Amino acid sequence: MRQRIVTAVIGGIILLGAVIAGGVFFTAFVTLIASAAMYELIRMKHIKLRSFMGLISMLFMWTLLIPADWLDVVFLDHVSKSELFFVMILFLLAWTVVTKNSFTFDEAGFVILSAVYVGYGFYHLIITRHIDDIGLLVVFFTLFIIWATDSGAYFIGRKWGKHKLWPDISPKKTIEGFIGGIGAALIVGWVFHMFFPIYSSAWIVTAFILTASIFGQLGDLVESALKRHYAVKDSGTLLPGHGGVLDRFDSLIFVMPLLHFFYFLS
Repeated sequence: MRQRIVTAVIGGIILLGAVIAGGVFFTAFVTLIASAAMYELIRMKHIKLRSFMGLISMLFMWTLLIPADWLDVVFLDHVSKSELFFVMILFLLAWTVVTKNSFTFDEAGFVILSAVYVGYGFYHLIITRHIDDIGLLVVFFTLFIIWATDSGAYFIGRKWGKHKLWPDISPKKTIEGFIGGIGAALIVGWVFHMFFPIYSSAWIVTAFILTASIFGQLGDLVESALKRHYAVKDSGTLLPGHGGVLDRFDSLIFVMPLLHFFYFLS
């Protein structure tokens, strides 16, 4: 527990410092974190980073991750990021034919889905920070909600948890912990809003908190399912007491695209 707390404090300070710095520094920081997360993911599948599949996975992820204006080069100024990514998918599928299925359709699917999962999740974190006037506050707001949810779910579940939430995926998570996480998020979220109001409507604030808390816990379960599928306990060992980067950012990269989708961050 002591190691877990020390890692959380140090990691939290570094992350919050990067968020405050913003700009190119924050983008570069998130790129490093996303690259580490992608490495953990391909390692789960026992893929070497320097292999064709490992390098292609990174390239696909970086294509989705980097801000769109970074792709404003002369020979690409007529295409969007999504169009470029789709063309890359077509070439990847064509490669299964060229290699006579030594590079399979399933492997191509892994590359594409992993790149979308990691790349788009962290991409939406970057563009959220770059929102004029409120970007910094929104990222802090989201982080505090997710951290409160994790802490509330852990302590409430440990103290009063009796009914398993989804034992086939994550045996230790309980329904009581799930509800406790939402309760903690509502408390922390509303305290944050009292000092740093972002939205004028109480309904929007509550909906934002509930969305981040509920889908954050769902994102945690998705990563748990991923680890169970590949028979690993943690996604990595980079963060002592916590596991890997994916173990810590699984909720955030699941929530950020949805906050944009539900029009909270238009």
